[in-house]
Amino acid sequence: MKDMVKKAGMTEYFHIESAATSSEEIWNGVGNPVYPPAREELARHGIRCDGKRARKLVREDYDRYDYLIGMEDTNIRYMKQILGDDPEGKVTKLLSFAGSERGIADPWYTGDFRSTYKDVVLGCEALLKQIAERHRL
Repeated sequence: MKDMVKKAGMTEYFHIESAATSSEEIWNGVGNPVYPPAREELARHGIRCDGKRARKLVREDYDRYDYLIGMEDTNIRYMKQILGDDPEGKVTKLLSFAGSERGIADPWYTGDFRSTYKDVVLGCEALLKQIAERHRL
């Protein structure tokens, strides 16, 4: 999403972060860097993630962000547990912006980082289009 927003010349309108719903990738308060196969898939598309480290979603994120995007149903359920109620309807599955309610398969389990990348791009393009139209960017 950051790459798309940058290429669209809209970085001044966005603050984009990623957060996990578990602490599996966080040890002694320090998050792991991006998983090597994920980093390699991003690099194939010219996207860098140097310095990115895992962090856990926190309740305060609900007030900080306009959109809280999950990849699949379990992810959404955990997000809502962490964030509490969702009175503003901010918690959404990524592919719903592309007209699909299916989840994005976790490449940690499938090993298919290419398909996951394609799905994430599909969802992010639709999300960016919706935000740009809604806010006339």
